[in-house]
Amino acid sequence: MRGVVLHAPGDVRVEDRDDPRIVAPTDAIIRLTATCVCGSDLWPYRGIQEIDGPTPMGHEYVGIVEEVGRDVRTVRPGQFVVGSFFASDNTCEICRAGYQSRCAHARPVGESGTQAEFARIPLADGTLVATTDVPDADLIPSLLAASDVLGTGWFAAVAAEAGPGKTVAVVGDGAVGLLGVLAAKQLGAERIIAMSRHESRQKLALDFGATDIVTERGDEGVAKIKDMTGGYGAHSTIEAVGTQESMMQAIRSTRPGGHVGYVGVTHGVELPGMELFFSGVHLHGGPAPVRRFLPDLLDLITERTIDPGAVFDLSLPLDRAADAYRAMDDRAAIKALLRP
Repeated sequence: MRGVVLHAPGDVRVEDRDDPRIVAPTDAIIRLTATCVCGSDLWPYRGIQEIDGPTPMGHEYVGIVEEVGRDVRTVRPGQFVVGSFFASDNTCEICRAGYQSRCAHARPVGESGTQAEFARIPLADGTLVATTDVPDADLIPSLLAASDVLGTGWFAAVAAEAGPGKTVAVVGDGAVGLLGVLAAKQLGAERIIAMSRHESRQKLALDFGATDIVTERGDEGVAKIKDMTGGYGAHSTIEAVGTQESMMQAIRSTRPGGHVGYVGVTHGVELPGMELFFSGVHLHGGPAPVRRFLPDLLDLITERTIDPGAVFDLSLPLDRAADAYRAMDDRAAIKALLRP
């Protein structure tokens, strides 16, 4: 099969790789209909996160089940499935509490890469959700978004306790931040402030339900949020970047007693203990338990209540993966979809 491999910072290649095969009786093999480049893939692409030799890339996926192990019971060949970026058994105590990404037996789906023609999905029964029918082609981007960025943005909004009567601030205008806006809207937030300097992303944020746009960053951005909220700060803040600046901007934009939902993969973030102690702000986040939300999100998508696939503003064949990475790195694209 053909698959994307990162050899070094900036060096993305599409190569012939061994076809995946059933290793454990709980595995499934999927023929991928669509996959994509994640903002977190840019960390190793930029050399900020080290890799140990050539690395298969990708952890977002939708497709048709080709084969299942002998112990798989809930999905079967021929079904269209969506799965999360962490494999989970969905039965352990942690999973039952709604934190499948920290399952006692969790493992990253991206170990073998999903930017490819086929993928092996471990713990298929607990990881994959099948749609009722093979979906129409126009729904594929939205269903693909559900495998990570929609579920992650949704978890961020839930962790931030976005809801009726709340003002929500969103730090980060990538796909996760934008879908955090969509999630906050669906959860009933009264006011949603998207922080963005990019016109195309501002427009999409407004389409998804943002009521206000703030272009300032850092301390200036915090001051703007405070000014817009009577000096108090937002009730709920979504942090969707993962840098020191974005985390402190999120915390400082939140009122005492408010909640920050952080889902940006952190790099170099250190929290000042005394400031955090006196902020009175709740922090909750981490790798999103996408599997918790998948059934409801798939219903919203197939009923055409939401259109998260709008975050894909670039679609390319798999063999042009290097162009997809380059476009996202240059911020020429919000999110790039790859079609194997």
